[in-house]
Amino acid sequence: MDIIHAMNNFTFPRFTIKALNQRLGVMPAVIVTGARQTGKSTLVKVLTKGKRSYFSLDDLDIVDLARNNPEALVGGEVNITLDEVQREPSLLFAVKRSIDAKRQPGRFLLTGSANLLLMRNVSESLAGRASYLTLWPMTRREQLGLGRCGLWEELIGGKDTQWPEIIAGDKTQSEDWQAFARRGGFPTPALHMTKTEERTIWFDGYVRTYLERDLQMLSTIAALPDFRRLMRAACLRLGQIFNQTEVARDLSLKQPTVHRYLNLLETSHLLVRLPAYSVNQTKRLLKSPKFYWGDVGLALYLSGMTEPSGAYLENIVLLDLMVWQSGRLQNTGILYWRTTTGEEVDLVIETESHVLPIEIKSTSSPRVKDAANLIAFQDEYGKKSRAGLLLHNGKEVTWLTPTVLAVPWWKVV
Repeated sequence: MDIIHAMNNFTFPRFTIKALNQRLGVMPAVIVTGARQTGKSTLVKVLTKGKRSYFSLDDLDIVDLARNNPEALVGGEVNITLDEVQREPSLLFAVKRSIDAKRQPGRFLLTGSANLLLMRNVSESLAGRASYLTLWPMTRREQLGLGRCGLWEELIGGKDTQWPEIIAGDKTQSEDWQAFARRGGFPTPALHMTKTEERTIWFDGYVRTYLERDLQMLSTIAALPDFRRLMRAACLRLGQIFNQTEVARDLSLKQPTVHRYLNLLETSHLLVRLPAYSVNQTKRLLKSPKFYWGDVGLALYLSGMTEPSGAYLENIVLLDLMVWQSGRLQNTGILYWRTTTGEEVDLVIETESHVLPIEIKSTSSPRVKDAANLIAFQDEYGKKSRAGLLLHNGKEVTWLTPTVLAVPWWKVV
């Protein structure tokens, strides 16, 4: 396995590396997107070493070449890595022309700190020529040096009755989810910093750089204080359905402005909209998305709270699932379920044949009543629904009901 991060002679491989190599073996271009500081440059430099030419558009000379003579940059026979390509989106036209002249798997490996498919000034998406991957902040198991996400593939692939055995075979150490929420998944604060004060300084610098540089590349924002207030409001509503009209009133902003700001946060991979599971059978379902954050440590900093709420544990599980989803070739949906009468399941994994409902509780002593919404979901969808998982903060793996398994969150994530 390729190593993409090291500290104190300890290595930290990333789960995405397998999916990235798969796609490089098939597509002429692979584009790795993600928020700034998730480790994209480190990842592609490892793949580039001794095998590809590497150019970073953080280098002003490379930007000038990309702008004035892009063919000189992308021509030739050597495979090329272009880092931070969103700094000169017009370069994608030269990449397209090069691919059309000679289709060769793995010819281009591109990275961008914003979702190139959503940037308004990118008219060429390399449709049919590129595969896209998102590099999310590091999972808990990546931070432990295991190079993977949680046990989702094993649970999806096994029978429901095999779950306790699958989970028992995992020897990952327990962890305080609140401590994980404080450090988040960005490699620098997660791996290199141990003090709250250090992380506060790092997150402050991160937000300032994002507001003053990265955001301005996406769209001109004159009222940066308003944008930052919107970021805080989104963090304070973690795990909730975000009422844009209400937030606009509270912040004294126009509703279209709130809508625009939220779209920019999503484009930057800082905001995550979790869609609703909308297969309606007999119940009326809510279809508005819930809002989560792309990194729990950053969200906690922006919120101003000293202690993370239970919604942060939901966010931790969601991000682990999104890392798994991004590396999976099969169609996989990550959603939530909520009815107009208040029944709600925090997360739903949708595969081609079944759905797996997940409820997340910060309690260390789950009870049967905590499984009520999972049972309601199973009653609604019958054989389409698999057994439910109730992830909690305790130590015991136990069947609360014949179809709901209670599991410590750290045993799965």
